[in-house]
Amino acid sequence: FMSTLVAYFSRKGENYFDGNVRRIEKGNTEVVAEKIAELTGGRLFEVVPLTPYSSDYEVCVEESKEDKAKNSRPEIVGCIESIDEYKTIYLGYPNYWGTMPMAMFTFLEKFDFKDKIIMPFCTHEGSGLGNSLDDIRRICEGAEVRAGFSVSGSAVYEIDEATIKAWIG
Repeated sequence: FMSTLVAYFSRKGENYFDGNVRRIEKGNTEVVAEKIAELTGGRLFEVVPLTPYSSDYEVCVEESKEDKAKNSRPEIVGCIESIDEYKTIYLGYPNYWGTMPMAMFTFLEKFDFKDKIIMPFCTHEGSGLGNSLDDIRRICEGAEVRAGFSVSGSAVYEIDEATIKAWIG
């Protein structure tokens, strides 16, 4: 029996909700990741960049825009050594500039995803999954990338288990 990994990037601090910026103690993607881990029994792993984005929303927007423009690969800390024991990998991230935060690219490029099942999930405030599925398919050659699940960040606490279970399958 191969286990499940729930790998995610999330950011607390100031976040955008329905036209307003407000401070949150737990990142939106983390909230969803925890629900998925609970439902699947998966191991939770947070992708943490060595240099975190600012907790100030406007500064973070500019930092993430610059990272994407440079196609940077921010160093991540405390990364897992291997994904060999996992068959299914839930991959969570906020939509930054139409795709995943660049630290997720760093994470994905560390491993061989051949014969893995990837279940992408994304938090956003209107932009959905963007181009992230294409990026995941490009990086994770040989993986089966299933339909993504996207949820508005401002609605993460309202998602019911049945909705997540339906997506998990």
